[in-house]
Amino acid sequence: MAAAGGYGGGGYGGGGGGYGGPPPGGYGGGGGGYGGGGYGGGGGGYGGPPPAGGYGGGGGYGGGGGYGGGGGGFRGGGGYGGGGGGYGGGGFGGGGFGGGDRMGALGAGLRSIDWGSAGLPPFEKDFYIEHPDITARSDAAVSEWRAKHEITCTGAGVPKPVLSFAESPFPEYVLDEIKRAGFQAPTPIQSQGWPMALSGKNMVGIAQTGSGKTLSFLLPGVIHINAQPELRPGDGPIVLVLAPTRELANQIREECNRFGGTSRIKNTCVYGGAPKGGQARDLRSGVEIVIATPGRLIDFLESGTTNLRRVTYLVLDEADRMLDMGFEPQPHLASSSAEALLCCGGSCTALNAALLRGKRGAQLRKIVSQIRPDRQTLMWSATWPKEVESLARDFLKDYIQVTVGNLELKANPHVEQEFLFISQHEKASAIKRILSTIKPGDRTIIFCKTKVSCDNLTRMIRMDGIPAVAIHGNKEQRERDNTLREFKAGHNYVLVATDVASRGLDVKDVRLVINHDMPDGCEDFIHRIGRTGRKTNEGYNEGKAVSLFTSEDSRLARELVPILEEAKQVVPPQLVEMARYGGGGGGRSRYRRGGGGGGGGRGGRSGGFGGRGGGGGGYTGSNSIPLGGGRY
Repeated sequence: MAAAGGYGGGGYGGGGGGYGGPPPGGYGGGGGGYGGGGYGGGGGGYGGPPPAGGYGGGGGYGGGGGYGGGGGGFRGGGGYGGGGGGYGGGGFGGGGFGGGDRMGALGAGLRSIDWGSAGLPPFEKDFYIEHPDITARSDAAVSEWRAKHEITCTGAGVPKPVLSFAESPFPEYVLDEIKRAGFQAPTPIQSQGWPMALSGKNMVGIAQTGSGKTLSFLLPGVIHINAQPELRPGDGPIVLVLAPTRELANQIREECNRFGGTSRIKNTCVYGGAPKGGQARDLRSGVEIVIATPGRLIDFLESGTTNLRRVTYLVLDEADRMLDMGFEPQPHLASSSAEALLCCGGSCTALNAALLRGKRGAQLRKIVSQIRPDRQTLMWSATWPKEVESLARDFLKDYIQVTVGNLELKANPHVEQEFLFISQHEKASAIKRILSTIKPGDRTIIFCKTKVSCDNLTRMIRMDGIPAVAIHGNKEQRERDNTLREFKAGHNYVLVATDVASRGLDVKDVRLVINHDMPDGCEDFIHRIGRTGRKTNEGYNEGKAVSLFTSEDSRLARELVPILEEAKQVVPPQLVEMARYGGGGGGRSRYRRGGGGGGGGRGGRSGGFGGRGGGGGGYTGSNSIPLGGGRY
């Protein structure tokens, strides 16, 4: 197995030789160990021919190397971890597939700023002038309106809501854009959120996706920018919006383009998985608004491409999702690999996850440390677990808060829900039956748990002659953008997605959501089905969600039953039976992370990425299968 190593000789993976190939390559590679050289130390590698690199090349978990260190890679040259570094001292991805962002020591090159001696110029942030009609409105009338819309406000000095565009403090150029967009009245979160944001106070907003929260922070941001001195050469942005995914970042930018054009406010979107050149040019040219995912932004900050000294309006959108994705440190994370292994009960899977969370975790704090402390900060979230509450206390001083709905986990009552209780091997035929009932052009989103099942299902549907496309993390950004654009336009009306698209995906008039695979927790279930039954100018569109439920999903039953009851949905007897006899307890609730047991590991790459081509955003893999190509 290994030439001269094993558990001894310098560490966990120690010695020379290797697990997967002839010395000096392989999984356990030469030298090193858990604490000293590394988990996969030495040269060699998992995927590429030794000694040119691979999964474990050079260094290790705790010492000077890394999980993906060395000079090799998953497929030779470049690779999963790229040259040098790793979990302990370089980068999980440094280089790697398609120029993605590094992780691991990402942000280590950022200089700390002594804001006390920085001589900060003052800036204006309170722009709210209350309309006379609002002033005349009694506290009882305000309380009645808030109760009707399930709005709760906390904190000192929360302003009264704005109940119409005529009462809003926005200048004519903003109101003209709103009218052109066809809006008749503010949504409840906009009515309460606009005066809160315009008052210059730090604020927290808790509201479901699709409630209009994006404009709740963007339009006040436009007012904020127009009151600041113009950018000078070398200045960074004035408004920074942090988002957990590139899809959400792009959608926020679309709203920026709609409502910031009249003011000639420039914006750009920076995220991993896309070439850096164009993003860097935008940043260097000077833009007032930057919408960014944390990892790519830190890359640009470290390289000096931009800075955050001019940022006076900071937005953290979908903060709960950022925590789920590991952008904030976990308090229980041990300081050394050995301690971490003990904390995780000896589980290497748990250790991997804990280390990844810890290394990714410092990203938000590193970014915020580069922004002046007297900034205005707005945090938006769909849920309010204790981790988000803790983050708010750390990042926002004396904040006011608005919550739409109660803090119980709630499904959209405007979505009709149906459950099909079937076995795993019956899912394909069930999908075919469901799709045969929809009208051509009715937008449908199908959620799968894995990228492989996502591609397989897309292939099957396309072979049946239905224009379906897949979107998941292994698709290049250009293809993902093109996929969403075509889906929104209705050219391909079935979208098969992993949970990368389950939050922040804002597509109008989605008629049907299908859960091909149930998610790990009820929180994700609610976000998935929330893609349909969304608010429109006239009310809510018709929406339906169909969930394929197997015996393996019974862990969700206990949490699902009250959620369905609250949404006034028919609760299937089978679900009640599962909840009564042992089902439940495994999902992730609004108040706790983790929960029932994990579901195993990644399970391999199943044939690699299926081609990196598709220049100009062309389709690859399952998305390129000809329609009606025959039986699957």
